[in-house]
Amino acid sequence: MEFMQILSSALQQAFGPTMLAYAICAIGLNVHFGYAGLLNFGQAGFAAVAAYGMAIAVAAFNLPFWLSIVIGLAGAVLLALLLGIPTLRLRADYLAIVTIAAAEIIRRLARSTTFSEYTGGSDGTRPVGTFTTDFEAMNPYPHSWRLDLGIVQYTRSDLWVMTVGWGLVVLCILLMFMVMRSPWGRVLKGIREDEDAVRSLGKNVFSFKMQALVLGGLFGALGGFVFGLGRDNVQPDLFSTELTFYCYVMLILGGAARLFGPLLGAMIFWFLYNFLVGVLNGLSALEVLPTWLLATTKSGPLVYVFMGVGMVLLLIYRPQGILGDKRELSLDVR
Repeated sequence: MEFMQILSSALQQAFGPTMLAYAICAIGLNVHFGYAGLLNFGQAGFAAVAAYGMAIAVAAFNLPFWLSIVIGLAGAVLLALLLGIPTLRLRADYLAIVTIAAAEIIRRLARSTTFSEYTGGSDGTRPVGTFTTDFEAMNPYPHSWRLDLGIVQYTRSDLWVMTVGWGLVVLCILLMFMVMRSPWGRVLKGIREDEDAVRSLGKNVFSFKMQALVLGGLFGALGGFVFGLGRDNVQPDLFSTELTFYCYVMLILGGAARLFGPLLGAMIFWFLYNFLVGVLNGLSALEVLPTWLLATTKSGPLVYVFMGVGMVLLLIYRPQGILGDKRELSLDVR
């Protein structure tokens, strides 16, 4: 088993495009759950709507790249309004049920043969046509250039996606820093703690919740863009409920209601996930353990077992996460 190769691959993933996409989506969940106390279980839906909006606009309708970005963001806003208007006046569990169902509906529609002319069905948008040509044309790095730091290596395309992804992460964190220290952010935190008290002060709680849902959904849309551009394909199963639950794990691991919590959680989670996959696959290839305990087909489920046990231990011994504060756990999500 090439331990250094496994470590190198995990470190590479911990800073790469996929981690950045998850981190941006987790920042959006931080707005929803960490600051506003909204139980959104459909962040994958916001990412999917934006990614497909961008890809279909370019690949199927030959629209300009920047217009496709606007279409993807508009789709995320529309989805937030459709989900929020009928649910945000009710208890939080209604939003949770509706969002997880909406995200799965979007994924199923993208997989269906009815719309495969535009979405590519279960194979994704790659068979339909590329949508990253204009994005790749903006790549400022020389064609023969690649980053080689010894233990980690990135191609020219990865570097361009990472440049954009890290820029979006910095932009999102900076925006969160400003808005959460503004009167709007303080009202949002008040709603999380006790929305009845905020309502008694004359604030429109529904309006603030809707604004938070839209803002977090837009962050999810940015994450969807990074997913699509980094893979040169928008595939429906990438936006399963697993994506949303990964983002929640990252958020809880790093610390909810903390500016850098989602980013730190995403980096640690994605490193550990890829490291465990590499180690278990290596042990399986060496056949050092019985096949009933560890085989190539069983290494994937075992990763979830180890990660699940780790999350249970984290919630027992440090429920606020690495950067979190126990005072932030007093969430009122009625």
